Amino acid sequence: MTIFARGSADVAKCFSRRLHASRTMSAAMSKFDPDVPLPYSKLRKNFDVVKKRLNKPMTLAEKILYSHLDDAKGQDIERGVSYLRLRPDRVAMQDATAQMAMLQFISSGLPKVAVPSTIHCDHLIEAKEGGTKDLARAISTNKEVYDFLASAGAKYGVGFWKPGSGIIHQIILENYAFPGLLMIGTDSHTPNGGGLGGLCIGVGGADAVDVMADIPWELKCPKVIGVNLTGALSGWTSPKDVILKVAGILTVKGGTGAIVEYFGPGVESISCTGMATICNMGAEIGATTSVFPYGGRMKKYLEATGRREVAAEADKNQDILIPDKGANYDRLVEINLSELEPHVNGPFTPDLAHPISRLGENAKKAGWPMDIKVSLIGSCTNSSYEDMGRVASIAKEAMKYGLKSKTEFHVTPGSEQIRATIERDGIAQTLREFGGTVLANACGPCIGQWARHDVKKGEKNTIVSSYNRNFTGRNDANPATHAFVTSPELVAALALAGTLDFDPRTQSLTTADGKKVKLSEPHADELPARGFDPGQDTYQAPPASGGNLKVVVDPKSDRLQLLDPFAKWDGKDLEDLLVLIKIKGKCTTDHISAAGPWLKYRGHLDNISNNMFIGAINIENDTANKIKNVLNGEWGGVPDVARQYKSQGKGWVAVGDDNYGEGSSREHAALEPRHLGARAIIVKSFARIHETNLKKQGLLPLTFATPSDYDKIQPGDKISLKGLAQLAPGKQVDCVIKHGNGKTTPIKLNHSLNQGQIEWFKAGSALNYMKQAKK
Repeated sequence: MTIFARGSADVAKCFSRRLHASRTMSAAMSKFDPDVPLPYSKLRKNFDVVKKRLNKPMTLAEKILYSHLDDAKGQDIERGVSYLRLRPDRVAMQDATAQMAMLQFISSGLPKVAVPSTIHCDHLIEAKEGGTKDLARAISTNKEVYDFLASAGAKYGVGFWKPGSGIIHQIILENYAFPGLLMIGTDSHTPNGGGLGGLCIGVGGADAVDVMADIPWELKCPKVIGVNLTGALSGWTSPKDVILKVAGILTVKGGTGAIVEYFGPGVESISCTGMATICNMGAEIGATTSVFPYGGRMKKYLEATGRREVAAEADKNQDILIPDKGANYDRLVEINLSELEPHVNGPFTPDLAHPISRLGENAKKAGWPMDIKVSLIGSCTNSSYEDMGRVASIAKEAMKYGLKSKTEFHVTPGSEQIRATIERDGIAQTLREFGGTVLANACGPCIGQWARHDVKKGEKNTIVSSYNRNFTGRNDANPATHAFVTSPELVAALALAGTLDFDPRTQSLTTADGKKVKLSEPHADELPARGFDPGQDTYQAPPASGGNLKVVVDPKSDRLQLLDPFAKWDGKDLEDLLVLIKIKGKCTTDHISAAGPWLKYRGHLDNISNNMFIGAINIENDTANKIKNVLNGEWGGVPDVARQYKSQGKGWVAVGDDNYGEGSSREHAALEPRHLGARAIIVKSFARIHETNLKKQGLLPLTFATPSDYDKIQPGDKISLKGLAQLAPGKQVDCVIKHGNGKTTPIKLNHSLNQGQIEWFKAGSALNYMKQAKK
């Protein structure tokens, strides 16, 4: 600056201001957070400390995670053992979970969130007629909720993405994700951001409240599963096939307690949005999150989405954004992309993997409906410009031969930016001519927000989608719907055939005049040649100060309800707890707290509790939502019986099988049992997010020390949990089963509570404990 001191002082000041602004802009975390710098300098400082401590090659997951430690010098670090205290860079919430998260934050009494946070309105828009009409109806129907979220965001400093903006994970990828980011999001598919080299982790709303309240976020130190990609993608094989293959290898619980890290020479053959697809669906294998190393494809995407400065900073810090040579993985999976066959997974579970060459044969043997009723592309998993373009290339070629989709065909753009761009470039019109209906920029059928009328409930049928999750009843609330997940390209090909028994690589379609036509391999630009069209401005920034603003919740509302704190533990053992339900088989968070029409009650705990366990199968009668009230011998719905027990002061437990609580991050699956009188959940094993959610709400998540002890508990038994005054990390809980004949059976139960989480139990919930600590 001294060069200007001899000339014009005004010029020097102007240059100084511009230089400062340039530095601020180049270092900003996002254009929506201009005053929040990228954290690379802080991360590098922590990284250097941990690197010296560990003195070994590190995986990318370790580099990012440990660089966000609250105490890099003193934190105990042991994979699968230590509980890490972390400082995430930001928080993201979708509208269904944001309601409860913001209600909990309001209960904390804090004036403003401590880290950049956003709310995204994507879950409450029902697919029925088409994008424009569906969006207008949703805005009217959900006005009370949207007004609450917008006003709460303004008051507490949270950015608000209005209905129609798009799906949370696509918005994050386009605007907020960056290499090295640590973000938590109140949705299980938050790991989508791993496609841009960040550790983005799905959590419950109570975890989000911790971070927004400036409390270190706790995570059990994950193991790291490495997936070495060799070869290159080509032809009909797509990024989706990578995760479909991995799901078949690891199963729905194989990633539990671990981060899945992709590396190897094959990475550079995958687009940034393709990497996001792979990371997104890592939720289906139970992984804490998934991540790719920073490279050229990520840089191209950052630049295409207006973040050239972020890419430049990532280039400077590339050594902490890639794994070290010789890094150790707890498990290694090898996949040669050049040999990888396109896959279709399902039905009823996302890890039942079928190479396309065997799908028809497998379906016939299993007796699944062969004819496809509905084909669906898009969602947070596969709605990139490249995805839509590759489908359009198939559609264009087919229509040249007079062929169109033989099934209903629905298209869900992932964001307003994607919608506007595919409209401008003619892709959307091609998909309409193919037979498609373009839905709103929202989750829609992927999460059960689908007013489907082509089949009756209970009617067996098949649908194929490019979504991520296909549990029973997930998409349309019909337990007889056989849902399969695959790539958008295969969805289009199968829609043209109208049957599961079709492999576009080897088989031909028949035109109206009897001519045999074999489809060409799909192709499309990775990014739009003319750049992205941002579409409508749908973002509401919070004011600089919202202290004087009010957030009003009508006490008569059936959509929103302020929270009352749960009762503290009374210091006594839990004696003679009733067994509300013993669940048979798979029990996801969809079974515990259904979505679909119940989403409208996500902000009203008492009302949404009327869906508790209504999808879980009672082992006593192989029936959902029908259990015996042991107090009067009458049969009733699960929530009704639970309310009767609660009214009579009777605590209860639920008993479940393996991987209990897999699927969505919805903390309502923990809040509802707590609200209706549960004291403990006893299962063979838990999915990570749900186990944490139970702990946050003051419930005891317990696992059988001997898994076969599951068979010893019967629906009419009573459960006593002994020695709780001595509850300690690693110490088993004594359980006594009192049978109907008066006999008793002692068993041992395990838990993963650390000392801090035991304090949550004693206080009645993590939120209660946080309030206590503030006093």
